[in-house]
Amino acid sequence: MMMSFFDQFASPSFLGIPLIAIAIALPWILFPTPPSRWLNNRLVTLQTWFINRFTNQLLLPLNVGGHKWALLFASLMVFLITINMLGLLPYTFTPTTQLSLNMGFAVPLWLATVIIGMRNQPTVALGHLLPEGTPVPLIPVLIIIETISLFIRPLALGVRLTANLTAGHLLIQLIATAVFVLMPMMPTVAILTAAVLFLLTLLEVAVAMIQAYVFVLLLSLYLQENV
Repeated sequence: MMMSFFDQFASPSFLGIPLIAIAIALPWILFPTPPSRWLNNRLVTLQTWFINRFTNQLLLPLNVGGHKWALLFASLMVFLITINMLGLLPYTFTPTTQLSLNMGFAVPLWLATVIIGMRNQPTVALGHLLPEGTPVPLIPVLIIIETISLFIRPLALGVRLTANLTAGHLLIQLIATAVFVLMPMMPTVAILTAAVLFLLTLLEVAVAMIQAYVFVLLLSLYLQENV
């Protein structure tokens, strides 16, 4: 029974062919395409307003050099939100519950921010490894600690997104199973548990959006240190 709870996180396959590529590519089909007319429909207008507001908020602390990342950050944000929200539908697969996928997003983008810092301002980038005014005996220890914390950043990005979504999906499945088990025996308790399940689902919708925003926000903060 415990193994069945984790079956939802297994990558789906058909005739031995992994379907995770379809699960990743499908969200792009759902996005509305802006028409060539001067006046857009409500859905496209809402999508454009959301992306503009998010981009302005995200790039506010960055200088002009960091604004080149606006398209990448906005696309990643919309992509993660769409995948996370679609994963809350019944009988669907959430690719962002796979640590390999999240690390595939986190490591290259984090490495790009580090390379940009080393190329544009190497003194400032290396200066982050040693806080100003550090006593001489503590310099080697602090350099090692700061270096380890630097390399932990992409791991933290991927694990945070994976753990939050996985925990939410497991909790929803556990409570839903409890509702079905309690319904014949204690209908009143089952109804109260179903109400808790409904509130938890609303919470998971918020978590799906917040975690996508936090993922991109942390990447922008890493970029801010290096531009």
